[in-house]
Amino acid sequence: MIMVYDTNTDVLSTLKLQFPQITVAKTLQQAASQSIVFIALHPPIIMETLDKIVEVVSNDALVISLAPKITIATIASKLKTSNIVRMIPNATSYINEGYNPVAFWSGFDQNKKPVIIDMFKLLGNTFEVAEFKLEAYAILSAMLPTYFWFQWNELSKLGIQMGLSEEESKTSVQHTLMAAINLIFESKLTPEQVMDLIPVKPIGENQAQICEIYQSKLMGLFEKIKP
Repeated sequence: MIMVYDTNTDVLSTLKLQFPQITVAKTLQQAASQSIVFIALHPPIIMETLDKIVEVVSNDALVISLAPKITIATIASKLKTSNIVRMIPNATSYINEGYNPVAFWSGFDQNKKPVIIDMFKLLGNTFEVAEFKLEAYAILSAMLPTYFWFQWNELSKLGIQMGLSEEESKTSVQHTLMAAINLIFESKLTPEQVMDLIPVKPIGENQAQICEIYQSKLMGLFEKIKP
């Protein structure tokens, strides 16, 4: 049985329509009393939520936090169980192609690790990392698509403006992007050698500005979300 709780009843109604098999919990405590408990909350409200569920989370429950910033040690300071995990969720898990780093508390029951790994493998590539690396993966994996999706969408629109059909434009962008990614990471050429393969760079004059945006925005966000 999968039991879900949210303070927003509209969210619960939408989830129930999309996934009729779920059970909507009547209270936060009812959901938190299950054998596997997911904490899918924004960092600022996690601690107050833990205070509300500490009495109902069992000693051997598996607790999985999907939030950055709040460490396993901080969560463990509130709960009785030592079986605590953190995982950075990925949008690409929607098509079961996620890149899912997980970190386990030092006191985690080793016999229960396969339960967690096997569960997350359904969503894509799952691997164990040191906890201090999770926030870096949040920037370079979980949020990475947002840096590019709007650009790829805009390029697909440009193709239509240039006379391609919608399908032709999308296929061109998708195929070339996938090949370009393989080229820079698997060709054994240096990044500079790869970038020199195309002599004409229409937005080359803006490259330094774009790199500065990445540095300032993403490093700034990293400093904000790390413990």
